[in-house]
Amino acid sequence: MRKILIANRGEIAVRIVRACRDLGLSSVAVYSEHDRTALHVRLADEAVAIGPSPPAESYLRVDRIIAAAAATGADAVHPGYGFLAENPDLAAACVSNGLTFIGPPATVMALMGSKTAARRAARAAGLPLVPGTLDALDGAATDAELLGAAADVGYPLMVKAVEGGGGKGMRMVRHEHALLDAVRACRSEAMASFGDDSVYMERLLARPRHVEVQVLGDQHGTVRAFVERECSIQRRHQKLIEETPSPNVTPALREALLGRAARLASSVGYVNAGTVEFLLDADGGFYFLEMNTRLQVEHGVTEMVTGVDLVEWQIRIARGERLTLDPDRFVTPRGHAIECRICAEDPDTGFLPSPGRIETIDVPTGPGIRDDSGVEAGAEISVYYDALISKLMAWGTDRGQALSRMRRALREYQVSGVRTTVPFFRWLLHQQAFEIADFHTDSVDTLLQERNGEGFSDRDPSLEEVALMATALELAMRSRHVADRSVSAWAAAARREALRA
Repeated sequence: MRKILIANRGEIAVRIVRACRDLGLSSVAVYSEHDRTALHVRLADEAVAIGPSPPAESYLRVDRIIAAAAATGADAVHPGYGFLAENPDLAAACVSNGLTFIGPPATVMALMGSKTAARRAARAAGLPLVPGTLDALDGAATDAELLGAAADVGYPLMVKAVEGGGGKGMRMVRHEHALLDAVRACRSEAMASFGDDSVYMERLLARPRHVEVQVLGDQHGTVRAFVERECSIQRRHQKLIEETPSPNVTPALREALLGRAARLASSVGYVNAGTVEFLLDADGGFYFLEMNTRLQVEHGVTEMVTGVDLVEWQIRIARGERLTLDPDRFVTPRGHAIECRICAEDPDTGFLPSPGRIETIDVPTGPGIRDDSGVEAGAEISVYYDALISKLMAWGTDRGQALSRMRRALREYQVSGVRTTVPFFRWLLHQQAFEIADFHTDSVDTLLQERNGEGFSDRDPSLEEVALMATALELAMRSRHVADRSVSAWAAAARREALRA
């Protein structure tokens, strides 16, 4: 393996470029029309255009990914996460074209990508399941069959897309009269997002926690499970904050979670990086939720507490190396790490996307701080792609220090040109529920309801006045053709600095 094509964009593409460079390998970026000047394109050794801005015409085109690999002489393809990362067609196309796919085999990906097939595999491996249907309910299922299946599962329940993921294709149903409408809505979203309208049902657990276990498997049968990640801080089933280790997982529960995750991965012949996800109930029980057959967005917090470079090991496993790391590095965390997903969304308008050009971006640094980003000043946040700007991470010797460092980093994080979720995180990390780790998957939605629409803006009103006065002065001088450029420049600079602050 000498050259790796990265079938992705943004932060994860930058992350893989840097891993390639650390290993002495060449990297090839692919890019859409919108991304022709993107950071991952500039950093890679080579770059290939693969189509227009819409993902369906570029990053989701298996044929164009394979053609780009052939044109550049790449030996392997790394899919990152999102886009084609869990698409078995890409994995199979790589193999048929003599390329190494840096991920699990296509057959394993297809097995675990189906939520119902994954549930059956987990049951066979001895993992406890959330009560629910084991078989898919496709479009041929009658209303009577749907109502009967729901009655067997019991209310309240979740209707989920069989091929779902990322919080899409999910509906909560509390009463029988709402079931059929929920199924229709879920089918519609599933077809639009995944091309398959099959659904299944699961009992809705009250106040669950969401915990996941990172696994690595080599081509020689060795599987290792890492200390768990806590992912319960979510909004509408979308993860916002992740941390490791979970502040509420006991050593005994950790041993059980890691053991079951490794058992499942071994039983299906898993190779490379993946994640087994669990729900924990209020009584301490745990249940298999799903398996993601790719690298996770939040892999960085695991790296910070284990010292293991997961992307590097993905590549090393793909080229046939044995997983030789000391097992103790996987299960014994060194300190604590927290991650906030900084997105171009406006929390004051219900987290609506905030596309536009990033004028300035000041990223915090210092002990224990890491920021993984795929953008820089001048970058354009597009409506075509995920609004993620960066993943801000903080490490400490314990959770208290990690939390203090994250709060400090959020105070220093400054972006102008687009609205971001930074003010929201500044508020959330000071909530008592987060401080004492007394939260579940619905906690954020409950806290937001209690705010009753109160905004998150933390700008000083006096700075807004300075910005307005500086703008007025600048416009007045331009209209009168005043020749004193130093004053005009001061006005423009004052406006920028006030808005940035």
